[in-house]
Amino acid sequence: MMRQAGRYMTVYRKLAEKYPSFRVRSETVDLIVEISLQPWKAFRPDAVMIFSDIRTPLPAFGVPFDVEDVKGPIITSPIRSEERLKALHPIELDKVHFVGESLRILRNEVGSGAAVLGFVGAPWTIATYIVEGCTIHTYTTIKGMCHTAPHVLKGLLCHLTQAVTDYIVFQIFDSWGGQLTLDMWEKWSKPYITEMVSKVKKACPQIPLVLYVNGNGGLLEHMKGTGVDVIGLDWTVDMEDGRRRLGDGIGLQGNVDPAFLFSPLPALTDEIQRVVRCAGHRHILNFGLGVLVGTPKEAVAQFFDD
Repeated sequence: MMRQAGRYMTVYRKLAEKYPSFRVRSETVDLIVEISLQPWKAFRPDAVMIFSDIRTPLPAFGVPFDVEDVKGPIITSPIRSEERLKALHPIELDKVHFVGESLRILRNEVGSGAAVLGFVGAPWTIATYIVEGCTIHTYTTIKGMCHTAPHVLKGLLCHLTQAVTDYIVFQIFDSWGGQLTLDMWEKWSKPYITEMVSKVKKACPQIPLVLYVNGNGGLLEHMKGTGVDVIGLDWTVDMEDGRRRLGDGIGLQGNVDPAFLFSPLPALTDEIQRVVRCAGHRHILNFGLGVLVGTPKEAVAQFFDD
């Protein structure tokens, strides 16, 4: 909802016309702050999420990338060999200084009126971009590496785990973890998320961590084992079933189907109330995935009002 304002807010689209480069918008402190505050000023939700991207830290540890309007993120030199793996180096946090500066400004702007959230990609999800070189929905190259070059893939995932741990903020997106079988997720994604969580909890035990895996219906109980405080459910998982499977000892986030924002407003209200009722306590109301392009702004306002 908050990090995808461009899908429903005219004010964001006008700013994007003025600054057409996504990387300029997501790596310039003044623009990050302005964009991050747009949904908060319009709807006053309980939290502000920084305008950023899971690929933002890549150049800081040796993976340059660009974002093309049609193709999305492009990495011209994918990492698929031991030789290319040597190009990586420890993350240089000064190269992502704009993230920390923006978070501090956002905290001052909203005061105690809202939480301030950041997010990172899980190692497996980031690795899909670094190995494939672009957004792809078959993941044939990286899945093949699990068998043809497992030592290279493990080396990449270990490096990403440390880099992202040093950079981490609050919410972990394993966007493409749901593309793996349970056995493959247990081997190629979960251990690295668990290591990240353990290190962050040791350094900053007061910071709550949220884990979201797109397509996580078959993974819920296994996600709980990563040690995070909150698990995000996509809308294909029934909230009541999710609570039953995960128990009362962990927070849940989600999981209204974003398509309800195109429904009559009473239907949206009914669905919000159903999700909240089924989730019970320790619940962060949200969507089960991102806001859809063309979502009516009045429906977004209704979501927050309810």
